[in-house]
Amino acid sequence: MESNAYPRLSSLNRVLSRLLEWVTIGLMILLTVVVTAAVLARLMGQSFSWYDEVAAIMLAWITYYGSALAALHRRHIGFDSVLLKMPRHLRVAAVLVGEGTVLLFFFLMARAGLQVLDVLSGDTLVSLTWVPIQFTQSVIPIGAVLFMLCQILSLPGYLHITAAGISLEHAEIEEEVESELAKNTGRS
Repeated sequence: MESNAYPRLSSLNRVLSRLLEWVTIGLMILLTVVVTAAVLARLMGQSFSWYDEVAAIMLAWITYYGSALAALHRRHIGFDSVLLKMPRHLRVAAVLVGEGTVLLFFFLMARAGLQVLDVLSGDTLVSLTWVPIQFTQSVIPIGAVLFMLCQILSLPGYLHITAAGISLEHAEIEEEVESELAKNTGRS
C-alpha cells in the first residue's frame, strides 16, 4: 500500500518499478520451479548436477534486483527517527551526505564488478560449461547501477518529505493502523 505522505511516483519511476517487479517476481517464480523440480528429481532417485550452482546465482539476482526495487520505493534500511530529531537544515544536510555516501559505495561496487567481469573472462560455470561466469556475475555492476538510478530517482520525493519532518516508516504504520481501525469500525 502506498503511503499518502510520499509524493506520487513519476512516470519513469513507475515504469522502472514495474520492470523491476516483473524481473524480481519472474526470478522468484523461476527459482521456485527449479527448487521444486530438483526436490522431485531427488525424490525419484535422480538429481540435477547444476541445481546448487544455478539456485545460488538466482538467489543473488533476486537480491540485487529486489534491492534496487526497495531503493526506488525507499523501503530499505533507513534512519527516519534519527533524522527527524535533527533541525531541518541539519536533516537535509544529513540526507544529502547519506545519499552521497550510498551513491559512492555503489559506484565503487559497479566499478569493482566490471573489473571482476574482466578477470572472469573465458570462465564458465562448473556444472553448465556453456554458461559464461561473466553472464552470471554481470548482476554486480548492473545491480549497482540500478540501485544508484533508483536512489537518484527517489531522492527528490524523499528529500521533500524528510525536510517536511515526515517519516516514511511512521506514515506507513499510521496508514495501516487507520485502515485496520476503519475495517474494525465497520464490523461493529
